[in-house]
Amino acid sequence: MQEIIRIAATELGIAEVGGSEDNPRIVQYAREAGFSQIQDDETAWCSIFMNWVALKAKYQRTKKLNARSWLDLGRHVHSPEPGDVVIYWRVDPNSWQGHVGIYMGYSQDQSRIYTLGGNQGNSVSISAYSTHQLLGFRRLLKNEDLSLPNENLERGDKGDGVARLQDALKLAGFNPGTSDGHFGPRTEAAVKTLQAHSGSLEINGIANRATKKYLLSLINTD
Repeated sequence: MQEIIRIAATELGIAEVGGSEDNPRIVQYAREAGFSQIQDDETAWCSIFMNWVALKAKYQRTKKLNARSWLDLGRHVHSPEPGDVVIYWRVDPNSWQGHVGIYMGYSQDQSRIYTLGGNQGNSVSISAYSTHQLLGFRRLLKNEDLSLPNENLERGDKGDGVARLQDALKLAGFNPGTSDGHFGPRTEAAVKTLQAHSGSLEINGIANRATKKYLLSLINTD
């Protein structure tokens, strides 16, 4: 998810051009994201930008102009992390209109959500939106199939395989903390909770073959 933030942040400041001119960079977002019919910077482009960022970061994307289409992609998360997708309603909660961006964090009083996105004040910016407008948070999957290493993973292990395990645990609703590639006590506790949830696995905190198979079954049935 850090790659999503990195790619989007490099575009900060890209803005619409007033009058009859169009910013070619915004038109490029549309073209590269598969919206070749969009030839201007006046069309609402928050979902265009989100699709472009997801494409560049090699994550899932909706391929739709509608901001609310992001509510149907990835996994719903209750406790978002920076880099997750955040979707808001506009005009009316029950209308089709909305806004989509990248979650960056809550304000200290929890009344606003800082969001990195396109078409915010007619530019790529970090803006604060009221929590009252929140529709949901989604965590995207990488384009490639989610896979976990064949070897057992347990407390003390480090590396990309552990980070992928941590991502998978979060996608299934078990919180191991930050996906930092370090199999520590929080990851071990999340694995034990997963094993207890199964009703049949040995609760030992080791991500063995049976545990990983059960974890992937939870993700694939959502």
